Amino acid sequence: MRPGPLNLITDVPSLRVGNAQDEKLKSGVTVLTADVPFVASCAVMGGAPGTRETDLLEPDRLVQAVDALVLSGGSAFGLDAASGVMTGLKKAGRGFQVGEVRVPLVPTAILFDLLNGGDKNWNRNPYQDLGRAAFENVGEKFRIGSVGAGTGALTATLKGGLGSASLLLPNGSVVGALVAANPMGTVTTPGERHFWAAPFEIDGEFGGIGPDPRGGLGVALPSPKHADLGERANTTIAVVATDARLTKAEAKRMAVAAHDGIGRAIVPAHMPGDGDLVFSVATGSAETDDEDFPLLCHAAALCLSRAIARGIYHATPASADILSCWRSA
Repeated sequence: MRPGPLNLITDVPSLRVGNAQDEKLKSGVTVLTADVPFVASCAVMGGAPGTRETDLLEPDRLVQAVDALVLSGGSAFGLDAASGVMTGLKKAGRGFQVGEVRVPLVPTAILFDLLNGGDKNWNRNPYQDLGRAAFENVGEKFRIGSVGAGTGALTATLKGGLGSASLLLPNGSVVGALVAANPMGTVTTPGERHFWAAPFEIDGEFGGIGPDPRGGLGVALPSPKHADLGERANTTIAVVATDARLTKAEAKRMAVAAHDGIGRAIVPAHMPGDGDLVFSVATGSAETDDEDFPLLCHAAALCLSRAIARGIYHATPASADILSCWRSA
């Protein structure tokens, strides 16, 4: 397996991603969509998720495909980003047909970035506009790091960020991941240089420092460098995708397996204060055999670990930051 030409989730054919952010707010929105609806599911393993329309992604629900997925900052305020995306989709004539009406379906997950040094003293919720702007910006190429939903993301010791990665599988199918990493845990071992995800790095894509050679790592919980802000809610929200043809039940299992990628890249992960969630997407343009499915799940976890590290590696400094970036730590 090797990364796709972009090493982004948009190496999966037909997928497009758009970002929008407000630097003063220190928050933003990321949207994933395609030209036609796609099969999707999700798995939640954090103790404090914030979501919209995720129940319809369960395998036994009526709807078999959705129009877009949203990752947003802003905690519960960020759920309003879906309204902006729905407006854009409605204008494009997209949505689930109900009689003469089309209703765009936009499952959404949010992360908590309300205590990151940004100006949150707004009078009108900004996330609907950010959602619409992100939708209007969708394309195959997009930036990672301190953009979109990763704009104001933090880890325990470093700035978080928006990351993405992909893999081309031997059977010709493609798997990719997109993540806004804002965890309670660390993405690096003590000293902030070695990524937990280092064993899965390909071609120096997040610095090429390699694994930490020390033993006994992860025994002690990290001491957050932003502890003066009080207890903080956290979340890592992600999408894993493939062009393979999957049922909703198979997509659900891929989302569950992909959570291993969070556990390998963040220590600790899936904590009571985290809202860790993984969406899964299958566009169905590639024919695969049943025996290929375990490899798809494995590749999804690998991509997600790499995407988390890449998001932090590409984070950039901004005014009023409360944590430093990996490159300047």
